[in-house]
Amino acid sequence: MHGWLYLLVTVVAAVGGFMLARNFVRRRLRFVDAIRSPAAPWIVGLAAAVVAWPAAALPLITTFTTTLFGIGAGLGTASGVKALKRGD
Repeated sequence: MHGWLYLLVTVVAAVGGFMLARNFVRRRLRFVDAIRSPAAPWIVGLAAAVVAWPAAALPLITTFTTTLFGIGAGLGTASGVKALKRGD
């Protein structure tokens, strides 16, 4: 019965991590050269997952959710860097 709620929380975390990271890179890190490093999305994704990991103690958040949040943040960072290169 609560399976759809877990799925919803997981999808929102993954999409939210993507959108937050992408917008942060495009608006705040536009002039930071280090964000253009190929390792930056990996570092951001790992850091986001580690920072979100204690939230897995909450009832509706699992370690899978925090992992997908980190993956979303890493992909959002990569997307934001690509948008900067295109001039968006």
